[in-house]
Amino acid sequence: MADVLSQSQIDALLNSMQNSGGMDEPAEEKKEVVKEKEYKKYDFFSPKKYTKDKLKMLSSIYDNYSRIAASQINGLFRAASEVEVMGVEEQRYYEFGNALNESDVLTIANIELPDHSSNPPMLMHISPMLMVSMIDRMLGGTGTDMTVDMSYTYTDIELALYAKIIRYLVMITKDVWAGYINLDVEFERVEENPSMFQGISVDETVVIIMLHITLGGVDGSMNICMPGTLLSNVFEIIDKTKHLAKKSDAALRRNSREDILENIRESKMDIMAQLGIARLNLDDVYNLHVGDVIDLNKPQDSLISLYIEGQPWFNGQLGVHNKNVAVKIEDRLIEPNKMLEEAGGDIVL
Repeated sequence: MADVLSQSQIDALLNSMQNSGGMDEPAEEKKEVVKEKEYKKYDFFSPKKYTKDKLKMLSSIYDNYSRIAASQINGLFRAASEVEVMGVEEQRYYEFGNALNESDVLTIANIELPDHSSNPPMLMHISPMLMVSMIDRMLGGTGTDMTVDMSYTYTDIELALYAKIIRYLVMITKDVWAGYINLDVEFERVEENPSMFQGISVDETVVIIMLHITLGGVDGSMNICMPGTLLSNVFEIIDKTKHLAKKSDAALRRNSREDILENIRESKMDIMAQLGIARLNLDDVYNLHVGDVIDLNKPQDSLISLYIEGQPWFNGQLGVHNKNVAVKIEDRLIEPNKMLEEAGGDIVL
């Protein structure tokens, strides 16, 4: 082999080294690997039923629920607790049912709407660890150092206490919805076998409100399942109520003055005509007899004052009308608006 390589041999050697990775590529020739953006898969066969605004409203409602629930748990178990909304998620009922174990217990509560429509019930589920801790505290224990797994089976006594505890958490629902709709909530029963419950269709859309509860060092979850049929009726009533409220507010603002005047038009008011004022000492008053004359220190033809509900409104001339003593109004002493302002009133006539 010759000691000096030809140009073609040098080019071949360099190409072989680059192909085998023996030489680094120039920095400007390196291609940056761009990570593809990940997109969440959307199921077009089961599109979302509720907008973000509706879910946000539910989250706000159950934020209030969490505060009231924490207060109820604090008072019931005499222990510091925290309740927090972890999320509001829309899914199918079978997804919620598949996440439950055969030994889980469901709480069934009926909700009566103002239109008395027929709706599926609301469901509630509490993790066994948290519920057993509550039951232990109710029986006088500390509620800690519990060895409970997801397959825990409740005894009959524990089920009775379960129903008593969950009633407090069910009845809060009426209070938190009161700002939007007047509904009645009734605790029905606890279901020991979730797979046997047929009150909601497996394909029905439901909204799951996920709560995280901390009680004396024990953490657990609580899930509230709101059926889509129930929520659709609730939102429809709320929308109608808002629409009617806007119309009534507009009508009220338009007719407020007329309504106020119409309501007070038939009001009875006392009117007093004051002839004059005289000051007498007690001895003179004691010695008054029939036929005595009291000097009012006013000219005979002077104007007299008319008082309406104790307020001087007019000056008038005393006279006779249809053989009855009467007063002819001559001028106004005070404007009604000014009088109401001095009296602290808010109504402008």
